Amino acid sequence: MTGPRSQDERDALTVEIVFALVTAGLLAAVLYVAVASPALFGDLGRAQETVWQGAAVAVAAVGFAVRLVRALWLFSRQRR
Repeated sequence: MTGPRSQDERDALTVEIVFALVTAGLLAAVLYVAVASPALFGDLGRAQETVWQGAAVAVAAVGFAVRLVRALWLFSRQRR
């Protein structure tokens, strides 16, 4: 490091973290609805609904993590 960060740098980092969290959350919600839609809007059996919802949670979690890491990584590369 080159020393303490300025207030502008800290503010930019805070904004980028919040942006990454919000967009990752929105992506996770869209992915969940997209994958779980047969269970949410269809007439499936209990076991099938559980499988679709479990898959939706897994896809949403992976999408959230990938978006969060990618957004923060791109921000850190831009600062160099």
